[in-house]
Amino acid sequence: MTQQEIDVVVIGGGPVGLTAAGDLARLGRTVTVLERWPQINPSSRAFATMARTLEVLDNRGLADGLLELGTTTKTVSLFGGARLDLSRLPSRYPFALVTPQTNVDQALGQYATEQGATVLRGIEAIGVEQDADGVTVTAKEKDGDQRQVFRARYVIAADGAHSTVRQLLGVEFPGRASISSMVLADVKLSAGPADGGLALGNTSESFAFLAPYGRHDPDGSWFRSMTWDRGHQVADSVPVGEEEVVRVLNRSMGRDVGVVEVGWHSRFHSEERQIASYRAGRAFFAGDAAHIHSPMGGQGMNTGIQDAANLAWKLDAVLAGAPDAVLDTYQSERHPIGRRVLFQSGALVRAVTLHSAVTRKLRDVVAPLILSLPGVRDLVPGSFSGTGLRYGRRRGEHKLVGTRAPGLQQDLEWVLIIGREDIAPEGITVTRRTDDGPARLVRPDGYVAWAGSLEDADGWQGALARWTGGASTSGPKPTARPRPGRQAGGRTWPGGGGSDPGAARAGFFSL
Repeated sequence: MTQQEIDVVVIGGGPVGLTAAGDLARLGRTVTVLERWPQINPSSRAFATMARTLEVLDNRGLADGLLELGTTTKTVSLFGGARLDLSRLPSRYPFALVTPQTNVDQALGQYATEQGATVLRGIEAIGVEQDADGVTVTAKEKDGDQRQVFRARYVIAADGAHSTVRQLLGVEFPGRASISSMVLADVKLSAGPADGGLALGNTSESFAFLAPYGRHDPDGSWFRSMTWDRGHQVADSVPVGEEEVVRVLNRSMGRDVGVVEVGWHSRFHSEERQIASYRAGRAFFAGDAAHIHSPMGGQGMNTGIQDAANLAWKLDAVLAGAPDAVLDTYQSERHPIGRRVLFQSGALVRAVTLHSAVTRKLRDVVAPLILSLPGVRDLVPGSFSGTGLRYGRRRGEHKLVGTRAPGLQQDLEWVLIIGREDIAPEGITVTRRTDDGPARLVRPDGYVAWAGSLEDADGWQGALARWTGGASTSGPKPTARPRPGRQAGGRTWPGGGGSDPGAARAGFFSL
């Protein structure tokens, strides 16, 4: 058995692992992805890509292509006439993109390989051992005996809810089952949602969720459905009957939606679980390997991709000489986000499955009123879309620290946003703002690391040094796949604020 020496091994070749691998390779790191399945899963569950994830994908040159493969919706219909209005999101993407996860998987797979990552399919990890200097990963062919050994500085476990790495390292995954016997199906309808958007219907005994399939469906008649029937709780292995799908859809939507054909379908159950620490020595957990929850709200894939975007540049920074404590901020920033997602999706499931007529009536009256309040009207869609989530800041730091910098296009680099008349400092990529406001230092993942006056004694240079340990951020970079439409030099930043400083906070940075 030969041993391959690389910077990072990523275990799991879904959207989370491919995002991390592509970013690391783009930053010049050697990275290998081990994926046990020989090809992309053609029947994955996720179908909604939210605004913040689209921003992440845009900085990797992928958003425009995916938009061509799906359809967008600016509203999500809930119960009692309540709606989530996504049109007010402070983003270039004030909507949700509805497209099968396979499209996202394919785009990120191409991104990872084009950036130089090695993606090995049909190879599964069977051993993970750590020491002071690195991690040794033993892998074999999924349907064979030939083994390979990889020696890396770090390993990323992006291998899903049944994570092999989590089991090999003895990491507990506490939580509980939340809902059972849910059914996903592809259905052709003669009468979909009236507004063509995402629609939820429910009774005291069932619920159904419909999402349009996208622009590759010329007549707009194919939908992804998710249904649940309180009176038909069976094991995941029990086959799904087409009659079951039709019956629950019509009952939940309160009308005959005109099912013409039922295609692919699958029964599953949902759990709410989260590991206590996203880091175990030199191993890091991301996506479903770190947290799982109800699919309600479309949070899973989106949260995982954003986990990867947060982690990859930090691994690169530490490999370049930044303090190890930078890696601890992955836990302090992303774990609270994961906990919040579990709460949001769980609350939505419990609201949809209320049984009592009294509590259902109360829900249907109160929900529309609450979602019409000015503060809540923006806060809730911002939280579900990811645009309103922020990372914590140290005491005394500007209120913008930890918010995202909407509209800024980056190449996984540090960017200093300065005023129109400011003198541009050397040694860092500079963008001039077109509106008024403080200078901002933006991290490679698009979040503000510092904001204030360029004259501050410990200003942006001090913040940059805390994150990088003084390592250069302006030296030669590996060839990166450019974002479509990118023009070299003379960039401007349209501004537009950032996340609401009063929005949900998560994590605190401390080195």
